[in-house]
Amino acid sequence: MANLAEVLEARAAIRGTALRTPLLRLPLEQAPAQIYLKLENLQPIGSFKIRGAANAVANLAPDRLARGLLTASAGNMAQGVAWCARGRGVACTVIAPDTAPQAKIRAVERLGGRVLVVPFEEWWQTFERRSHPSSNGCFIHAFDDPHVMAGNGTIGLEILEQLPDPDAVVIPWGGGGLACGIAQVLRARRPQCRIYAAEVETGAPLSASLAAGSPQVVDYKPSFVDGIASKTVFPQMLERARRLLDGALVTTLEQVAAAIRILAERSHIIAEGAGACPVACALAGEAGAGKVVCIVSGGNIDLDQLCRILGGRL
Repeated sequence: MANLAEVLEARAAIRGTALRTPLLRLPLEQAPAQIYLKLENLQPIGSFKIRGAANAVANLAPDRLARGLLTASAGNMAQGVAWCARGRGVACTVIAPDTAPQAKIRAVERLGGRVLVVPFEEWWQTFERRSHPSSNGCFIHAFDDPHVMAGNGTIGLEILEQLPDPDAVVIPWGGGGLACGIAQVLRARRPQCRIYAAEVETGAPLSASLAAGSPQVVDYKPSFVDGIASKTVFPQMLERARRLLDGALVTTLEQVAAAIRILAERSHIIAEGAGACPVACALAGEAGAGKVVCIVSGGNIDLDQLCRILGGRL
């Protein structure tokens, strides 16, 4: 884990690459809490991933950077790494699962990244091996990397500067790098704040693993919530979650779709499924009362899918 000093260093390292995003109140007359939105969908790549990617790349030695960059991602981390690679003038290879949406793959290619689509199991093994035969580039792990988590932790710094007294923060759980990165800052500076991971029913391994006390393999079903659902958790990420989080909240696809519609209608915000998942949990009352901050982690949703959701045709 990165410590608070490393998060402060990360903020300096990523300044000029990642934006300081707004924190806005969701204007609802009736809600179980005062819901605030941390709008990471407004980052240059439409996702928080640019923070961790930028910090990881900033901490690479020149000889490692010269090899080019390699990552495994369903889309958002791929864009973050490709953005940084383009800025440094080095090559970027992305290993993507066959469940990745075409909109995200095209976005990586527009940034100059080379995308290799592989079966889901091979994609997951790339995280474990931290390499792939297709490239000798320096591997940037999407979540299990202290520099990535420190970059993500800068969101926690901003939240407390924008809203010093949150009662709860709800964070999407994919691999855990976002939730653990933010939580380490909140635990250090506002320990009384409740911190929850948000998952979707189509793949909620953290909830199952926390309940069992060990990493569990759960049923996984591809859906429009492509940024977070998975089959299992890494043991080291589970251990961090047990120390830092108050629990995991699980929501349904229907609730996520309703949250996407509410965000669009009431706040004119486009959120992808993963980004709307915390809002769905808060709207259902699962995060409790008071001031609840939801991390809208990204807005990279396929436009045809967005039209279906907004039209109530999930």
